[in-house]
Amino acid sequence: MVRIKSKTPNRSFKVADQIQRDLTELIARELKDPRVGMVTIQAVEVTPDYAHAKVFFSLLTGDPKACTEGLNQAAGFLRAGLFKRLHIHTVPTLHFLFDQTTEKAADMNALIARAVASRAKED
Repeated sequence: MVRIKSKTPNRSFKVADQIQRDLTELIARELKDPRVGMVTIQAVEVTPDYAHAKVFFSLLTGDPKACTEGLNQAAGFLRAGLFKRLHIHTVPTLHFLFDQTTEKAADMNALIARAVASRAKED
């Protein structure tokens, strides 16, 4: 069986990137939920059929759990905003997930700094 390559192999990456840019703007300008603070969209993963999108975000200040709830409750509103901006047949259902990568990196850096400091004291 011969597999025909898609003419646009990076299309899902382009769609995810556009969703990321548009969501950043929509959240900053149009979302008025007090639970949603200074949000940074870290990444968007779109399923191959464009039915769902995982949106990974980080938070400058505030409660991650409350912010996640606020974003997931506003997902329909944000999807409608994306529908007006994106020119694709199916706008994915949005699922917001708090991205702990930056916090874990800061914890690792603190552990490394402590290890270096204790080694310097021993020498």
